Amino acid sequence: MFKDNFQDTVNIKAFLDSKVIQYNQPDFIKNDPVSIPHLFAKRQDIEIMGLWAAVLAWGQRVTIINKCKELITLMDGAPYDFIMNHEDVDLKKLLQFKHRTFNDTDTLYFISFFRYHYENNESLESAFLPPSPLKGELVGEEPIEKYLNYFRSYFFSLPDFPHRTKKHISSPSQKSTCKRLNMFLRWMVRKDNCGVDFGIWNHIMPSELIVPCDLHVDRVARKLNLITRKQTDWQTAVELTQRLREFDPNDPVKYDFALFALGIEENF
Repeated sequence: MFKDNFQDTVNIKAFLDSKVIQYNQPDFIKNDPVSIPHLFAKRQDIEIMGLWAAVLAWGQRVTIINKCKELITLMDGAPYDFIMNHEDVDLKKLLQFKHRTFNDTDTLYFISFFRYHYENNESLESAFLPPSPLKGELVGEEPIEKYLNYFRSYFFSLPDFPHRTKKHISSPSQKSTCKRLNMFLRWMVRKDNCGVDFGIWNHIMPSELIVPCDLHVDRVARKLNLITRKQTDWQTAVELTQRLREFDPNDPVKYDFALFALGIEENF
């Protein structure tokens, strides 16, 4: 039995490795929301539109990309400059922006948060890093769990934040898979020479990342027996990532390319 299980593991790893090579390359960008931050060269623009593209990433990918481009146009093609230098009158045109349940109230709060953060920080990475972590706090939990919980509390630390906007920023404390934020972190943190992920952050390690577990990834992973947990929640995403660390402990989330593409491109 051990030999059979070992052989299955070897075969699944080889299969997924081949799919990572197939899909983790520049042709993947154009049809994926990651194409939005790739429109920019400035670090802050990449971070801002990367987070926004990830948050808006539900529904058809074509629609997501088009809505993000609409948002960029409303910010005069320069998100960071608009956020930092706009006047109140400039915000009126953003009142027309809407994507599914994300509306003008949410848009204006995101702009307020970005301005608040970048007034005192060069990078958005610090928004995920608690200012003074205590030793021992991470025992029994994933580091990313702490980072994501902190980000949500920090994101909604501005006075009189709109309660309705809270549904757009998930966290492990809510037992969410945090698919969108984990996808954003993958874009910012993973480092390779393939050209899809940016790898512009240095404090969060690729080995700490959690797989963005959406409907497609969940289905494929279960078919490959990489998930045993019945429900799909934060612990499911952790379980999947822990299995993928058996294949590559330093970069388990690279397999997101394989699992996602198998689900959406190949209907595996």
